Amino acid sequence: MQPTIDHIHITVSDLERAERFYDRFLPLLGFDLKHKEATQVPEHEYRIIEYHHRNFSFGIVNPRPVFRDEIVNRRKPGAIHHIAFTVSTRAEVDRLYERVREIGAVIVHPPQMYPEYCEDYYAFFFKDPEGIELEIVYLDRSRYFPGGDDRANPGLRISGQYRLPSFRRSTSS
Repeated sequence: MQPTIDHIHITVSDLERAERFYDRFLPLLGFDLKHKEATQVPEHEYRIIEYHHRNFSFGIVNPRPVFRDEIVNRRKPGAIHHIAFTVSTRAEVDRLYERVREIGAVIVHPPQMYPEYCEDYYAFFFKDPEGIELEIVYLDRSRYFPGGDDRANPGLRISGQYRLPSFRRSTSS
C-alpha cells in the first residue's frame, strides 16, 4: 500500500478572506481554479470551498458560530501544527518564496537549509491569513528511501548510509 493523502480540510474563521488567499496560493503549487468548487449545507451551518488536483484536494471550511471567535494555536491539541508542500528542486523553493511574498503571506522563516531535519532539507515557512503555518520544502526523498518502499529495502537504517529525516522542529511556538 502507498500512503497517500486524498484531501485536507481546514476550518478558517473568515471563509472569504481565506478563499482570496488560497485562490492566489494554490495555483502556485499547480492547482487549477477551474477545479474549485463551493458547497453549502445550511442545516449543518456548513460551507466549504474545495480546490481539487489529481494528487489531492484541499478544502477550507467555515467555523460553527459558537467557535467563530476562537484563536488558532498550532500547539493546541487537535490543531494542525503546519502543512508542508514538497517541490522538486531548491530553485522551486526560492521561486515560490518570492511568489508567496508577493501575495502577502506572513513569512516566518525565509528559505534556508535545515540540516537538523536532514542534510538536504531546504525550506521556508509562512502563515496564511488564519495564522496556519505552511511550508514549502525540497529534499530528495529517494536518497532516504532508495527503493521507493521501505519494505523492499530491508537494509534501510536510521544511521549510516541512509539517514532518515527526523522532521524535528524547534520548540518555539
